[in-house]
Amino acid sequence: MKISHRAQKVEPFYVMEVFKEASKLAKEVAHTDKPMIFLSVGEPDFTAPALVQEAAARAITKGHTQYTNANGMDSLREKISTWYAQRFNVNVPASRIVITAGASAALQLACLALVDAGDEILMPDPSYPCNRHFVHAADGVAKLIATTPEERFQLSAAKVQANWGAKTTGVLLASPSNPTGTSIHPDELRKIHEFVGSKGGITMIDEIYLGLSHDATFGKSALELGDNIISINSFSKYFNMTGWRLGWLVVPEKLVSPIERLAQNLYICASSISQAAGLACFEPESIATYEQRRAEFKARRDYFLPALKELGFNIPVEPDGAFYVYADASPLFAKLGVNDSWDFAFEIMRRAHVAITPGRDFGTDSTANFVRFSTASSMQDLQTAISRIREALN
Repeated sequence: MKISHRAQKVEPFYVMEVFKEASKLAKEVAHTDKPMIFLSVGEPDFTAPALVQEAAARAITKGHTQYTNANGMDSLREKISTWYAQRFNVNVPASRIVITAGASAALQLACLALVDAGDEILMPDPSYPCNRHFVHAADGVAKLIATTPEERFQLSAAKVQANWGAKTTGVLLASPSNPTGTSIHPDELRKIHEFVGSKGGITMIDEIYLGLSHDATFGKSALELGDNIISINSFSKYFNMTGWRLGWLVVPEKLVSPIERLAQNLYICASSISQAAGLACFEPESIATYEQRRAEFKARRDYFLPALKELGFNIPVEPDGAFYVYADASPLFAKLGVNDSWDFAFEIMRRAHVAITPGRDFGTDSTANFVRFSTASSMQDLQTAISRIREALN
């Protein structure tokens, strides 16, 4: 059977490869005094609040399970528009919001609508691997640009300008970012967007962790910069609905119709049950729950960062959002007799029964030295993980 070149050039999602190995080991150690702790997958340990679950159950019971408009339920688009006004003080008309089957579908739609064969999209190294694969799936070229701790592992306007070439058509950013948990300073983002605009290019930004910002300096939406930003968002992270597969896009008005046509043909619409549940996310009781959980994520970060440093990990930039820590493990390689973060992650898995993510997923520049920890697990799990890693290193 002939496999397409497109499929062949998409690399494995290594975090899931590690997860598979960790899951196998987890079965073997499930009934021991050291069951597996997963700090590898970026999934909140919280589930949807009661009102959200009840809304989904009502939709099923009442038979509200038919297709919706490809752009999503008007009522949900209006709720998101109101949330932008209340939370971020930015005016986003509901007509510019497209409900999608998760942020993955939003990224796919944006890339298919804006990227032609051979178009080059600039992205930071490190960055979330699936983002570059969406560019590749549209037959575009994702050009990774090495970043530094001084740049918060984010693209700078200077580097965008230096790397802009004849085939470059835009940038794909993330703020806060996976794997680093760092955000782009608003002033730098403005400079990037202004330069890209001067070239007639497109600025796409993944904001799925925006609701989990812990620093007021960075907790602002890029949509402040104008109507020509393409913002990708999701109910998975802040709203704790990973498996519900519900997200959204904010696009310029002229893009709404082309994206609607693509959605109609690719998946018809997002789940009507998930959309009905999504409406309840914006109830005051639900928002209060989400804010309590955001504070808990911050508390976990504030415990975990100094604990990792005490073990000997180097953390060149402290995360200001999301629930990740991007740590340089190279000072500890000799203790485990390894040469890179891939082998380091597997040794920690075997010795401590703690699953973490090696940097291989996120790019090529120095990623062999880095591992990503997810702090989306409980405080108890984080404390136990630190204790076990300390024991393994000693």
